[in-house]
Amino acid sequence: MSAEEDIKKDLHYMQFALEEAKQAYKEKEIPIGAIIVCKDRIIARAHNLTERLHDVTAHAEMQAITIAANELGGKYLEGCTLYVTVEPCIMCAGALGWSQIKRIVFGCIDDKRGYHTYAPKALHPKANIIGGIMENECKELMLRFFKERR
Repeated sequence: MSAEEDIKKDLHYMQFALEEAKQAYKEKEIPIGAIIVCKDRIIARAHNLTERLHDVTAHAEMQAITIAANELGGKYLEGCTLYVTVEPCIMCAGALGWSQIKRIVFGCIDDKRGYHTYAPKALHPKANIIGGIMENECKELMLRFFKERR
């Protein structure tokens, strides 16, 4: 597959993650959405549920990992790609590393809690990370959410 086809595919799937983030926004959750794709099929869709579940670990990525593992019938997500609207935090990066997911595509950087600042080696050593896909849309949704709450 060419680099142009990869970008087109990443943009396509990030739309679904952004839909999840918008759903979180409507539910007054921090608007982060995630999907996991395996063999060109979405096997998990999730968004933050920390407020609804009163659970600080209920991040979009954590929810998506659990759904995908159940769908695949195993704990390893080899051959899968995670699409998430915001760079994973340290906790999510650690879980993604343990899941052995090989590809992570995110929208915008999280300068305050992103894994790249605090735990750049948390992901699997063979993981391919791509950032900046639909960055402006993802960032704008986060900024709007926090502006409305302050």
